[in-house]
Amino acid sequence: MNIKDTKLSGGCHVVILGAGASIASTIRDPEEHGLKLPSMNNLPDVVGLHGCLSHFPQELIQDNFEATYSNIAEHDPDNPYLKVMNDLIYSYFNSMLLPLKPTIYDYLIMSLRDKDVIATFNWDPFLFQAWWRNALHGSSPQLLFLHGNVAVGYNKEHNMIGRAGMCSKDGNIYFEPTKLLYPVKHKNYTSDSYIRKAWDILQNRLDKSICNTHNVTIFGYSAPVSDVEAMGLMKKAWGSVNDRNLEQFEIIDVRSEEEVTYSWRDFIHTHHYDYRTSFFESSLAMYPRRTDEAFFCHYLPITPEEAFVDPNPVPQNFQSFEEMWNWYQPLIDRE
Repeated sequence: MNIKDTKLSGGCHVVILGAGASIASTIRDPEEHGLKLPSMNNLPDVVGLHGCLSHFPQELIQDNFEATYSNIAEHDPDNPYLKVMNDLIYSYFNSMLLPLKPTIYDYLIMSLRDKDVIATFNWDPFLFQAWWRNALHGSSPQLLFLHGNVAVGYNKEHNMIGRAGMCSKDGNIYFEPTKLLYPVKHKNYTSDSYIRKAWDILQNRLDKSICNTHNVTIFGYSAPVSDVEAMGLMKKAWGSVNDRNLEQFEIIDVRSEEEVTYSWRDFIHTHHYDYRTSFFESSLAMYPRRTDEAFFCHYLPITPEEAFVDPNPVPQNFQSFEEMWNWYQPLIDRE
């Protein structure tokens, strides 16, 4: 049985992105200007923050920049170099651009529907750029920016998001750039109305009493022990793993299977997980726009025939957007 022929279901697929997703995308298709995508471990080197960091006590400096920033913010919250670092980081990420060809982010957007959600911890504009250039081709997933993003602005008065630093078409609504840096140990998400709204939506999608979510994919997010509040909010929404025996947890990560499953042990019910090292091995690429349908066929089949559903892997080397859109169009037409 071909997955394209299955009856459409309404279950939600939640995808959570970390820096590893953007790094994987730029390794496959380098940033348009040749800029390097930094991780939290090499961000001071790539962005050029050592001059600012030299003004702080050495014992505050950690290998992970978010941990460093958290230490500094607690030690001297009014230090002007905090703003300088924020401006340097914002400027660097804001100058990044996806190459003008289908990338992993374009595949990701096209492989989900409007019932699905992508939540990202990343500051880079890649997810938003991919959503923007594919938005007219089928229904697109909802995007949530959990730590702010250089591409996204927010108008608190009208509770609306838009392109950062831009106005609405009528010119009456300005979208203020979102904040990027928070003390990682004590991120007060409730202090920022846009960030709070994004987390509220993600928690609702992870809460089985509220939303019918069967699939969760973690792509390149390491679940760092330093990000205490973020992990706490997700755990609270997910609940006990003993109650999540009908959900499938998928992890896309280049780290070892033992390491990533240990990181996510509070979310994985026994053997109910899939470990992948490449996006193109994941359910998103093997069953594009039909991940929830594939879940039911594999784990809760209604008939014996449904238990043997064939994948529909998306080709990996589209030469143009038109070629990619044409491939997805039959799936979109059935929706």
